[in-house]
Amino acid sequence: MGVLIANETPLQDDVRLLIDGLNAHLIPLSPLEFQYKMTAEDMAEKGTIVFVARDASGRAVGLGALKSHKDGLGEVKRMFTLPEVRGKRVGVALLEAIIAKAREFEMEHLMLETGIGEGYEGAWRLYQNAGFVRRAAFLDYPDSGHSAFFEKELA
Repeated sequence: MGVLIANETPLQDDVRLLIDGLNAHLIPLSPLEFQYKMTAEDMAEKGTIVFVARDASGRAVGLGALKSHKDGLGEVKRMFTLPEVRGKRVGVALLEAIIAKAREFEMEHLMLETGIGEGYEGAWRLYQNAGFVRRAAFLDYPDSGHSAFFEKELA
């Protein structure tokens, strides 16, 4: 499936719908206190770049974000694709755009937090296929047993 990936504001109705879709997808997968959500407003703040995947008709079908932290650390956030486009490499295209932007910003490490268990297999596969490896908790994420942490060295 061909998609166009672009940096866009999350403060658009169709992007807000993707964020709502991600939140709804996550609710049954992990306890709420271990779901580290960002609102569209959070994502619009300085230091976060939002990538939106659009199909040939211009419909928003996926999103992901790159959040900058100090000391050359970038964090992959809010990766999501609509169910009907899963398996069509939209997530791969989004992740490649995030990695390219992190390299452009000369970030040394790209990290992420995702869930553990049923419903997260596709995410794990996506990240591992892109060269991410498991690591310990980072930043202020607790090692709760409900999260898996991954890292990709970029330097």
